Amino acid sequence: MASAFPEGFEALDPFVDWAVPTEKARYTKRITSTMDELDAFYDVAFPLLKSGTAYLEKTPMEGISEPDKRLLWLFCSLVTVAFSVEAWRQPRVPDSGPSAIDAIVEPAV
Repeated sequence: MASAFPEGFEALDPFVDWAVPTEKARYTKRITSTMDELDAFYDVAFPLLKSGTAYLEKTPMEGISEPDKRLLWLFCSLVTVAFSVEAWRQPRVPDSGPSAIDAIVEPAV
């Protein structure tokens, strides 16, 4: 079976559902996930962040392929979950109650 991601990033295939195109949807996925799910995603994706960033920096955004787009979105999700894993140890922002922040404008990719 073909990978959902570019060559070299096949380890991310079990986490293709983290390739979420909008900030609001990434945040929703984070807060509806368990810490075990966040940890599993983070533990596989974080070690690939440096090589993924280098790869994407060389990728033209005009006409970006679907595997490259999924990789970009997946790393956006990694940024969204990083504080939950590294600092808060919970999906929600501590002491924030029901508050939320919505992006009004997002990059179009």
